[in-house]
Amino acid sequence: MWGDRQWRGFVIFGVAGVGKSRLAEEWLDRAVGAGFKGARATASAAAAAVPLGAIAHLLPTGVDLSDPVRGFATVVEVLGGAARRERWAVLVDDLHLLDATSAVLLRQLMDAGVVRLIGTVRTGEPASEAVQALVTGEAVYRVDLAELDHEQVEAVLQKVLGGLVGRRTIRELFMASGGNVLYLRELVRGALTAGTLAKDAEMWELAEGRASGTARLSDLIKARLASVGLQARPVLDLLSLCQPLSLADAETIASPDVLSELDGAGLIRAIQDSRRTTISLAHPLYGETLRAEIPILSRRIILLAQAERTEAHGARRRDDALHIATWRLAATGTADPTLLAQAATLARHAHDYQQVVTLLQALPTESHSANTMLLLGEAFLELGDSQRAEEALAAADLHVNSEQEKIAVTLARTTNLFWIAARVEEALSVNDRARSVVTSTAGRRLLRINEATLITVSGQPARGLDLLEDLEEELQEASDVTAWLMGAVTKATGLAMTGKTLAAIKAAEKAYRAHVQANERALMPNPSMQLVVATIATAEAGDLRKSTEIGESVYTDLMVAGATFPQVWSAFHLGRTEWLAGHATSARRWYAEAVALARARHYISALHPALGGLAAATALLGETHTCEAALKERNTYRAMGAFSGEEYLAESWLLAARGHLSQAREILLKAARIAQVTGHVTSESALLTDVARLGGAKEVADRLRELAQVCDGAFAAARAHFATALAYDNPEQLLGVAEEMESIGADLLSAEAASTAAAVWRRRGQTRLATDADRKAAAAAARCEGARTPLLATTVTASLTPREREIAFLASNGNSSKDIAIALTLSVRTVNNHLHHIYNKLGVTTRRELAQILR
Repeated sequence: MWGDRQWRGFVIFGVAGVGKSRLAEEWLDRAVGAGFKGARATASAAAAAVPLGAIAHLLPTGVDLSDPVRGFATVVEVLGGAARRERWAVLVDDLHLLDATSAVLLRQLMDAGVVRLIGTVRTGEPASEAVQALVTGEAVYRVDLAELDHEQVEAVLQKVLGGLVGRRTIRELFMASGGNVLYLRELVRGALTAGTLAKDAEMWELAEGRASGTARLSDLIKARLASVGLQARPVLDLLSLCQPLSLADAETIASPDVLSELDGAGLIRAIQDSRRTTISLAHPLYGETLRAEIPILSRRIILLAQAERTEAHGARRRDDALHIATWRLAATGTADPTLLAQAATLARHAHDYQQVVTLLQALPTESHSANTMLLLGEAFLELGDSQRAEEALAAADLHVNSEQEKIAVTLARTTNLFWIAARVEEALSVNDRARSVVTSTAGRRLLRINEATLITVSGQPARGLDLLEDLEEELQEASDVTAWLMGAVTKATGLAMTGKTLAAIKAAEKAYRAHVQANERALMPNPSMQLVVATIATAEAGDLRKSTEIGESVYTDLMVAGATFPQVWSAFHLGRTEWLAGHATSARRWYAEAVALARARHYISALHPALGGLAAATALLGETHTCEAALKERNTYRAMGAFSGEEYLAESWLLAARGHLSQAREILLKAARIAQVTGHVTSESALLTDVARLGGAKEVADRLRELAQVCDGAFAAARAHFATALAYDNPEQLLGVAEEMESIGADLLSAEAASTAAAVWRRRGQTRLATDADRKAAAAAARCEGARTPLLATTVTASLTPREREIAFLASNGNSSKDIAIALTLSVRTVNNHLHHIYNKLGVTTRRELAQILR
């Protein structure tokens, strides 16, 4: 574009902070590199008071400008040089502030071909006619810069920080910066300096709470806010403390002209909702800067005045009680106890748990009841403070006055003990003790639903389904909305685990619709949590791509809603889906996301499976040290029992990565037996498939065929076909399995099946068929993001016997002949003889060459 002579000027438009000046600087640097002489100028209101004030330093000395016509012509001649061969690239920041005389001269220089203008203009700012003529026209190329969207912020952060960035961190920085590049940069710098933005072994994460910016960011925002008159400050201060405001309230503080000026300056925004118009600050950072400058006494006066205005209107809106209590509490440190309790209930329904804690901790001790302590305990639970949650809920238990209160407290306590702290036995004990007190049929049914949830997720899905046998088919028939929804999601989970995948999908979708319908009455988080189970069931039903699509949509919904706990499990199940697909890097990314979220909120129950998944993914990538570190941390947490048997995946694939295939198979067989005993049909199927992949196909093929009869999903049948084809070394069947797995989205299994088919055909001397199979294997493996498995190396090891193949993998991972002999119960001499045959067959002479060829 710069090389096109038709363009005489390049002008960048955008709001403050979107990167106009940075882009202009880059353009100027490139122009200088292309042989132009570079020059810079900055227009300002002060310089505009003097003709040519902004560009005086660019003019040749000694030119007489008393006659502008002749003087400007002289400037053109001098700057153009002999035959006007001199070329200038002139950068002018804030062109809208340029004086008219400078604009006219620059236009003449552009028209004469002496100067190419690079300019920046702040969108929405007024400019003189001369400046308008300068920045428009067919010879001026216009660029409009907007704030970054969410995906662009993610890309920028990962580029600048040099690694993965957590989804929550990306969202928080996007929301805080509004996509403004300058604000984003200062927020990141401030967080790095403060240590609140840090990287663990996997990704960058921002500590809970708002990102802290820099002093420069604060100064930039102050300058932006100072651009309006003093008469606007009162309404800006009020908005910073009490937004959003009704237009009527805003107009009691500022005139319509002032509000219009603020709107035009981009400092506030108005939103029309039916017949009501509300006003709020245009950027989240404006409020923080404004609040920091309001004196304590002034803040008190503003808050109390707004509370009184709202009360004078009758406090008719549903959230008025919450606002009034919050404002009075912030102003005076106290508020009416009834109002505080009412406000806490509203905050609970809005899932603003920190606000619940703030309101209820201000409540006098004598004003607490079982209900307020329950609210406080639930808030601590959602914030991940299990200890304080248990203290509050235990206190609530001592104050219960009815069966209904007893059940509510019991459900909250067991949720905290089980889902947050992973204290399974204690949770079951609390539920059992409640049974001795609760006598009503409806109440005992609720406790049975709760028990079913605890049992299903802790490792006994079949038994859990038995307890849910009489769950009402429709929500309208249920006596308790929250209990029915809890039972519905548990039932869907149990069905998915026991191989009834189609019924599980149907149950999850039904529960989602019911949750949407009852959302105002349900105390469970966002309805999308019901669809977390759909990701599990859809994967096992044989559609991994759709499972990922559902999972990512659910994760985004939960993140936006602030439903952190189900968000953790959503990330975990996305990781599991990507693991089943064989997308090693994506699996690692989602497991790491789940770990980061669980760590931030101290969700102990999720850390054990999430760290196990992370370890398994890194083992599949060959990063054995990272796998060991994740396993070491995982083993410090309690296991809940969910997906029983799958907790051994990481250990088995770590052994496989090191070449210990026999030991890896032993662990997987043990894990499969655990899954079989506990009724985890889909987990057993997955684990036995891994046994087949690591050389035990003949041992597990029959059981996989049995499981395929039990499971109604396509994945179980495909796994059985895979193991059978491996067991019988049938290349035609293997290629059919490769296509079957590809249609499911199981890319790694598809690649392994095709690779094995190629090896069989190569041993039989059918080179053309082997080459075609190799091509299919390579295409599938390319989608597996660096995954490394023994079957992917079968093309290389086709000429080896099973024993030679195992010894080759062990040797390639640095094991000595003595270590191999001990691991396989052989003599060292036998191992060395095998190695001699391996070297001859593969055409290598050292273990290093062996490792290179196998990888």
